Amino acid sequence: MPHYQHHVFFCCNQREDGQACCAQHDARGQRDYMKKRLKELGLHGEGQMRVNIAGCLGRCSEGPVVVVYPDETWYTYVDQEDIDEIIDSHLLNNKPVERLKI
Repeated sequence: MPHYQHHVFFCCNQREDGQACCAQHDARGQRDYMKKRLKELGLHGEGQMRVNIAGCLGRCSEGPVVVVYPDETWYTYVDQEDIDEIIDSHLLNNKPVERLKI
């Protein structure tokens, strides 16, 4: 049994040379938003869900990127509405959000 039901990683890599990166899309802000929402729902912590910052996940051209484990589901997102949809559909109801999958 995994330590968390879902472990979510937000790529927050920032490239100094101006190349495309997740940090250009407020990845840290979106990560903070998801973590806050899960805490509000009482779902963040051991045995439940955890949200972390990750370095480069190697899919910069498809970014911003978030990956949900143990499901190994990769997503992109645009705004907090997309993050809410990932929470509501995938994390709460185990239904991946097909339109955001990469």
